[in-house]
Amino acid sequence: MKSIIHYFHPLVWIILCGTIFARTASFMAMPFLALYLHNHLHASPLIIGLTLGVGPLFSTFGGLFGGYLTDRFERKTVIILTVFVWSFTFLGFAFTTSTSLFVVLNAINGLCRSFFEPGTQALMVDFTENNKKRRLFSVRYTAINIAAVIGPLLGVWISNMANASIPFMITGLMYAMYGVFLLFVLNRYQSQQQTLKSKGHFGAIFKTIGKDKKLLLLIMGGVLISLGYSQFDSTLPQLVDLRVEDGVKLFSYVIVANSITVLALQLPLSVLTEKISIYKSLQIGIIIFSCGLLLFGVSENNWMFIGSMIIFSIGEIFCFPMMNALIEEIAPANQKGLYLGAAQLKNIGGFIGPILGGWLLVITVDWMYTVLALVMASSIWIYKKALRN
Repeated sequence: MKSIIHYFHPLVWIILCGTIFARTASFMAMPFLALYLHNHLHASPLIIGLTLGVGPLFSTFGGLFGGYLTDRFERKTVIILTVFVWSFTFLGFAFTTSTSLFVVLNAINGLCRSFFEPGTQALMVDFTENNKKRRLFSVRYTAINIAAVIGPLLGVWISNMANASIPFMITGLMYAMYGVFLLFVLNRYQSQQQTLKSKGHFGAIFKTIGKDKKLLLLIMGGVLISLGYSQFDSTLPQLVDLRVEDGVKLFSYVIVANSITVLALQLPLSVLTEKISIYKSLQIGIIIFSCGLLLFGVSENNWMFIGSMIIFSIGEIFCFPMMNALIEEIAPANQKGLYLGAAQLKNIGGFIGPILGGWLLVITVDWMYTVLALVMASSIWIYKKALRN
């Protein structure tokens, strides 16, 4: 136990525990945003879709600006200010009755995430030795998945016990508490980033990214992986419902299978794969991921869908932490935040994926997952090309 505690710097453990705390708070409220808008504010489907879509959109492109700020100024300043703005945003969700204001608030929510994610990741990297960075990204991914299991359960329980707006209020208060805690903790530690600040102006961001072909290729590979993963909550529920009686119930079991697999195997697999290169781990993950998609396409009963999800989830374990670890590895020392922020652009795949998957579902349901698996598998070639540059 002692060796585990001392594996990372105390500040890294604090941020990892804070990740569970903050993400649990977010998962208490955000998965139920669409239902809240529909049932309590009687929002139209268009407004609900716009509200849900604007958050990821701002998060994806805001990552560039957020990453730049964490390199240009003190990481702790950006992180703390973001957490307090985030707190007021969730309190705004709890108290507003204007559907148009919900669109604005979720855009701010997306921006806050795009500032907070690169900032905290870059800060943890500052305090982690090179030979431990891969495990850091794996442990962080485990922390997020722990929150993803606990948060929604708490959200349902609290909503049943009280007013449906209470989870948003509690989330806002939890973020405020986290901000106060970070205010005291981060002042105790001096980050090496202070001596490695990026001096470039904001306009230089696009020039920097545009010139780094390796970064662009890594982002492109990430887009294809995200495109495949987005089928999990877009076309897969529809496919399950088409092929199995009581598909809604089965899909809930499929989600549980994903959560259990990721939580149980994330750390053991990350430790086992530390002896091979990041690219090799990513390559193995993409192949397993693609196999999971192929198996979804031929699944016809409960156990086939659950088994396919377990394989799909193992691919997720290999891929997602390694995508960020690879980008961190190529980032200059004074631009860690910018590069990790640029990594958010891979979420474009989460926008394209449901559209492409929905189109394939209409024209060729039997072959759609074969096509999607091949698209995802092609990212292996892109990553290989990136690492040759």
